[in-house]
Amino acid sequence: MKPHALVIPYPAQGHIRPLLKLAKILHSKGFYITFVNTEFNHQRLVRAQGADAVKGFLDFQFKTIPDGLPPSDPDATQDIPALCDSIQKNCLVPFLNLIENLNDLLDSPRVSCIVSDGVMSFTLEAAEELNIPEVVFFTTSACGFMGYLHYAELVARGYVPLKDESWLTNGYLDTTIDWITGMKGIRLKDLPSFIRTTNPEDIMVNYNIVQTRNASRAKAIIFNTYDELEKEVLEAIQTKFDQVYTIGPLQLLEQNVNNGKLDSVVSSLWKEDVGCLQWLDQREMNSVIYVNFGSITVMSAEQLQEFAWGLADSQQYFLWIIRPDLVNGESAILSAEFLERTKDRGILAGWCPQEKVLEHPSVGVFLTHCGWNSTIESISNGVPIICWPFFAEQQTNCRYSCSNWKIGVEIESNSNREKVAESVKEMMEGEKGREMKKVALEWKEKAQLATKPGGSSYQNLEKLINTTFLEN
Repeated sequence: MKPHALVIPYPAQGHIRPLLKLAKILHSKGFYITFVNTEFNHQRLVRAQGADAVKGFLDFQFKTIPDGLPPSDPDATQDIPALCDSIQKNCLVPFLNLIENLNDLLDSPRVSCIVSDGVMSFTLEAAEELNIPEVVFFTTSACGFMGYLHYAELVARGYVPLKDESWLTNGYLDTTIDWITGMKGIRLKDLPSFIRTTNPEDIMVNYNIVQTRNASRAKAIIFNTYDELEKEVLEAIQTKFDQVYTIGPLQLLEQNVNNGKLDSVVSSLWKEDVGCLQWLDQREMNSVIYVNFGSITVMSAEQLQEFAWGLADSQQYFLWIIRPDLVNGESAILSAEFLERTKDRGILAGWCPQEKVLEHPSVGVFLTHCGWNSTIESISNGVPIICWPFFAEQQTNCRYSCSNWKIGVEIESNSNREKVAESVKEMMEGEKGREMKKVALEWKEKAQLATKPGGSSYQNLEKLINTTFLEN
């Protein structure tokens, strides 16, 4: 009988994607897979990709649980604090019921292990109650996780909450935190941004304290990274948890397995515009800047306009992804003047197959919000980055990309068009951009070595399967 892994991501695009990759990899290793989305995201997948995307197969099925939230915009990410609050209160019982229903079926193996998103730790209660081994997958970088891991200590030492709003701008966030092992020189503003609150009852601060604390109850913790990239932080994490496995970059591991029929199983909650790939085919090598602020980031109308004109003034070819819900409270509208001026140099799309874009030879630089999927995918393809972090651990990833890995430069979120144009031009044409391209290619080579047979991530995956999933 096959081992049966129940895989459950946090219900947002950036979490579903890496969890689905891992599910496919486990399937290629002989696992029966049940992949659990919320009903809300299941419907989004059907609308974006068609019913076949979630039809599944005999040994790879999709199931759902409710998230407990009232109806909201069916094609926009739900309110994250409200979602976190609801998950903690409402998801355990339906999750338990789902497992018991699966175990009652005669035509499939009983659930033998759970792979849960690290920020869905209510699943650990179910695992303990039903005596099923569980591993938790934190979809952040290891350095981002280390930041969250110290939220409780930041509160205990009085760094958080902030005394009042003025502390956001008076230089307080430049305070260096010198007591987090493995994060030398880290400042408050480099840590995951939910600490920038004056509210002692802040949902996101308290939610992350609970999630990282619960991680010690899992059989193992896994990260979508590789040892050489985050060596010092990983060593520090390994002193706090018994079993820590780096199994990334997952996109490279996935390329090493034969998915066959599972190629049709995709995770995108928006319809992807593949026409941009043909447009890229017509451009010269390293001549295009790819711009995408991820699946959750929201910017103001003013930020959008300044950014657009900075892009126009840079005189570079660009592919810019503008989600329907990118701009706060309104649709993302660019002026006719901007569209006219850039019509021969730029292409706009609502969403795209990012991995294919980043591996395209014409893409020279990635202007990104520094979400972890985007950062690790950029590293996997040797593409240097311009960082425009907005929230969560994007600031931490930005700091490491610029200071530790030397593959990026940062644009402040309140930057004007001149600063945007200058950064884009320097990275696309200047000496700094050339140097960072060289370093990015070195990190790419190390990522490839880690995921090939015999490499650290490849071996970690084998060890995870054999010692955590199969020995039970």
